[in-house]
Amino acid sequence: MSIPKTMKAAVLFNFGDLRVTEVPVPLLGVGEALVKVHSVAICGSDPAIIAKGWKGYPKLGEFIPGHEFTGTVVAIAPDVTELKEGDRVAVEPHKGCGRCENCLRGLYTTCLNYGNYEKGHRHYGFSTNGGYADYAACHVNTLHKIPDSISFEEGSMLTGAGTVLYGYDRIGWIRPGETVVVSGPGSIGLISAHIAKVLGAGRVILTGTRADRLAVGKKMGVDITLNINEVNVRDEIMKLTNGIGADMVVECTGQPAPAAEALEIVRKNGRISYNGIYHEQVTLQLDKIVQWNLLITGPKAEGMLNLERAIPLMADGRINLKPLHTHTFKLDDINKAFDTFTGRVGGAIKVIVQP
Repeated sequence: MSIPKTMKAAVLFNFGDLRVTEVPVPLLGVGEALVKVHSVAICGSDPAIIAKGWKGYPKLGEFIPGHEFTGTVVAIAPDVTELKEGDRVAVEPHKGCGRCENCLRGLYTTCLNYGNYEKGHRHYGFSTNGGYADYAACHVNTLHKIPDSISFEEGSMLTGAGTVLYGYDRIGWIRPGETVVVSGPGSIGLISAHIAKVLGAGRVILTGTRADRLAVGKKMGVDITLNINEVNVRDEIMKLTNGIGADMVVECTGQPAPAAEALEIVRKNGRISYNGIYHEQVTLQLDKIVQWNLLITGPKAEGMLNLERAIPLMADGRINLKPLHTHTFKLDDINKAFDTFTGRVGGAIKVIVQP
């Protein structure tokens, strides 16, 4: 296809100043493909990036955010043999440098050369230009082919699914029949609850404050919902587990109180996965972690190729994230899209932007 010289993109000119403007279509480097963007899902980290940037972010006036996106390959670098023009792809935000110790161990989301473009690190929409644009140049390592059974819209949520799967990967997965408590019905919490059932949890309990979000959880397979404004979560979970506690707690709120409460609702020898982003100090009972033989982990994004693992599960319908997609906006209306997302207008959960 004919590729233009310029394109529309949402560029961060200053903190809080995101504007749609014309910029050059990116040129391809070694190992890269040009993706014609179809759908970009707004992530909870995007408003913070727009408000105050990110470690190693590109120069203001040139920085294009957006990291949860899908599209079609329209051109490839001469050395790329893994993809062809016309391939439908989901983009993984992280590409490690490929040469540090962490990358060599497969831990590319915690690359030791984070933000070092010259050494090959890429983090699309964070330290490298991302997907709020007509086109994006992406390294082949970050491109995952998706079948026609996955829409571009649902495919833009594969990053969230990959992050959740990585969390379960890090914590030792879910054993069939286990009781799993997920705190916080944001998009990651809802995906965590849904995938817990897919992985064989016997009972999934979702806690939160918003009745509408808890209702979405029910649609996505949650067995029990607890509104923390109406019940004492610890007492209820102890009743439900005969005083033993949950086998696993997945903490997705990013708030100090539920993060600390996770230790009050988990069983002896249980597991806690901290999936939130914590901006405040959290006080945890370290002695209880030791004396109760607890396993605690945290997943950094969609590591260990877990986005790729999610694709066949979404392709055959076992992972179904369609209920999360509440709004769609054109790129020209991106600021209205962000207002809808941050204000939770009309029950907004996943808001998708399309060029």
